[in-house]
Amino acid sequence: MVNFSLEGKVALVTGASYGIGFAIATAYAQAGAKIVFNDINQDLVDKGVAAYKAEGVYAKGYVCDVTNEAQVNAMVAQIENEVGVVDILVNNAGIIKRTPMHEMSAADFRQVIDIDLNGPFIVSKAVIPSMMKKGHGKIINICSMMSELGRETVSAYAAAKGGLKMLTRNIASEYGEYNIQCNGIGPGYIATPQTAPLRERQADGSRHPFDAFIVAKTPAGRWGTTDDLMGPAVFLASDASDFVNGHVLYVDGGILAYIGKQP
Repeated sequence: MVNFSLEGKVALVTGASYGIGFAIATAYAQAGAKIVFNDINQDLVDKGVAAYKAEGVYAKGYVCDVTNEAQVNAMVAQIENEVGVVDILVNNAGIIKRTPMHEMSAADFRQVIDIDLNGPFIVSKAVIPSMMKKGHGKIINICSMMSELGRETVSAYAAAKGGLKMLTRNIASEYGEYNIQCNGIGPGYIATPQTAPLRERQADGSRHPFDAFIVAKTPAGRWGTTDDLMGPAVFLASDASDFVNGHVLYVDGGILAYIGKQP
């Protein structure tokens, strides 16, 4: 019997007040997990708790900066004390700064690397010891198609996500013997409120140029939705994936497999 249940598991999803992290945490709750999440300030945490409640999900939120090791260690200790040992970690918190590389400051580059790559290292490092003692754990890193591809204006993001792909493989290599699996999810272009302006119809009724570009490059012929990420995320968090380790599952509608239509 394939076991996709997360009954009784404690799942920590970072930066999960909204968007992809929120969808994944909601899916985990539906599969039986206890949900804990963090965000950078109390306002976002409060909004997240309210959003989960509206979905019928009880989630416990913590204010924590994933780049601050002391804060992360304190949060993980508090979660272990209040909820239980973290069985599932999703490193979802991240940012992107769209700036041509020759115009980007080193400080901005470092900030993206700090949140998108150092953050997953810090949070994973905090939960791994208890996973080792328990003899089981799941770490899921939210990678990106930019773990594989380059594109204009996203040098820092691509560098961070490429590094996150290799961190995923290294955690798998180093801790697989403890029955800890570390995998990644690489979302394609997902329809969220943040990407809504890129999908608005033009005055003449035509598609936004970027919308047309993405749809033409995607064999599925559409943007993804946060719902499209739920099943893969549950699979990678469940016992069904106990022999899947060091893998990045691209949920991209086929973009990475496709060269595109001839003009």
